[in-house]
Amino acid sequence: MIIGIPKEIKNNENRVGMTPMGVAELVRHHHTVVVQHTAGENSGFSDAEYVKAGATILPAINDVYATAEMIVKVKEPIVPEYPMIRAGQVIFTYFHFAAEEELTPLLIPMSEVAGKMAVQEGATYLKKIYGGKGVLLGGVPGVKPGKVLILGGGRVGRSAAHVAAGMGADVIIADVSLDCLRYLDSIMPANVHTMYASRMQIEHELPTVDLVIGSVLIPGDKTPHLITRDMLKLMQPGTVLVDVAIDQGGCFETSRPTTHSDPVYVLDGIVHYAVANIPGAVSRTSTFALTNATQPYTLALADKGWKQACKDDPALLKGLNMAAGKVTYRAVADCFGLAYTPAERVL
Repeated sequence: MIIGIPKEIKNNENRVGMTPMGVAELVRHHHTVVVQHTAGENSGFSDAEYVKAGATILPAINDVYATAEMIVKVKEPIVPEYPMIRAGQVIFTYFHFAAEEELTPLLIPMSEVAGKMAVQEGATYLKKIYGGKGVLLGGVPGVKPGKVLILGGGRVGRSAAHVAAGMGADVIIADVSLDCLRYLDSIMPANVHTMYASRMQIEHELPTVDLVIGSVLIPGDKTPHLITRDMLKLMQPGTVLVDVAIDQGGCFETSRPTTHSDPVYVLDGIVHYAVANIPGAVSRTSTFALTNATQPYTLALADKGWKQACKDDPALLKGLNMAAGKVTYRAVADCFGLAYTPAERVL
């Protein structure tokens, strides 16, 4: 199979779909890999490294799309890429169809990176010079630490909690699953406390928190708004909201997507950070992590073809969201009132 690695063109998306090491593995399996010129540059990978791994460098993004049978990307295609996609072409990437009707997902966010980055970014924008309260999350002797509320106890939430706790903050992690809360209670440091994520409990905590991280995810569906516009008035001015779920619509009613070049805005005195591709800021780490996670699936798709690969791997089948013009993921179909076709029927 011919696999194409284009350069990401979404605002400040510095990651690339595959490392040179990943390319070498595909070539070892007798596949052809074409990489767009400078595609890996912002992740620290030169064209020469890709060539050494066995890839062919093509000058432009349209050359990659026109040549490849399967495109391996990081983010969902954006409008300029739509006309380049051909019928029968496999697009292997992180989609966010519940938030963008024109597209539809293999949504397995780079949760660990996003969670850790959420705390780093939140701590940055708590600085007074950015409109924050001027709070140091870890505090100092004689001054209490900052308070962090994390909504969602999944991978993003757990990663965020570990980093916030390591910084010395007072951390609350909230979820609606008692099993999840019991698990978190058993593995988290002493300065992390668990809470049932009811609206009443959230409202009770908001007046005293400094940083709120929204990390709730419903795979393939829009994220519920756990903090509404009227709840902003409960928080102190300069409180920071970091919405990691913005790709799926956002945890906060007042969230709107931002970019790394313009990451925050202030509404009703509350600082909002809602960058849609948080891991893009640490592109080298993220690209290594991405390739580690996706390599087995990429190889399966390339070695067997997408239909046989999906038949052989139930996990990969669950990632099939659109094929032959049909929506094959129920949550996406339901979200937009589209016809749903079980994935098995298109195989």
